[in-house]
Amino acid sequence: MIETIGRQTRLAFESVGQSARFIASTARAVSEIRTWGPFATTQARLLGVDSLPIGIFIAVFTGVVLALLASYTFTGAVPQYFVGTLVQKTIVMELAPVLTGLALAGRVGASIAAEVGTMRVTEQIDALETLSFDPYAYLVVPRVLAGVIMFPVVVGAAIIVGVAAGWLTSIGMLGLSSSEFLKGVRLFFDPFDVRYGLVKSSSFGLSVTLIGCSTGMSTQGGAQGVGQAATRAVVFGSMMILVLDAFWAVVWLAGHTK
Repeated sequence: MIETIGRQTRLAFESVGQSARFIASTARAVSEIRTWGPFATTQARLLGVDSLPIGIFIAVFTGVVLALLASYTFTGAVPQYFVGTLVQKTIVMELAPVLTGLALAGRVGASIAAEVGTMRVTEQIDALETLSFDPYAYLVVPRVLAGVIMFPVVVGAAIIVGVAAGWLTSIGMLGLSSSEFLKGVRLFFDPFDVRYGLVKSSSFGLSVTLIGCSTGMSTQGGAQGVGQAATRAVVFGSMMILVLDAFWAVVWLAGHTK
């Protein structure tokens, strides 16, 4: 039992050390703009633009369900225009960032881990180092920057589509007028809501891409190792999104309400 505890403790500290070295190496590589610059726009398209359909698809059904749920909850208790308030607050501040982030953790995190992991097991990363290319500047930095910048773009589109879907559902199925729904949207609207959702989604992009690249760079064992790396990237990325969601709520949201 003592040996098991000691081994697990050592592995935990090794993991922390490897993560710290990975982050430090990535931070140093940011200065090599000539290396990562040509690939930044390509990664922004792959990670962001190509992910827009997923974010929009999730937002449409989230807006529909929220409008119906709000109407069911508020029936006979409060004015129906509060449907707009619930849809706006919930989508902007929580559901659009978190649900979209979790979906992108599966798509983006697994894709990055599999791609970088394949390059690791096929010794392409070793070849880059032999040619005096920094693999962190060549592979990691453009993906991380793309995630930080493009995750808020995808979430912003999801926010717009989700609120619009809730608005159309309120008009078509709940009998609300546009003026009533918009009254509820404006009633408790605060620009902080949008800022909070977008900053939170940017931190999700940072964590998902860092985890995907880290697991990919440490891949071992051929095709099986690549599959395991992709699985770890999705699991750890999703867990980190939930941790960050709680972190921002405690650190930023709770302080804003005081």
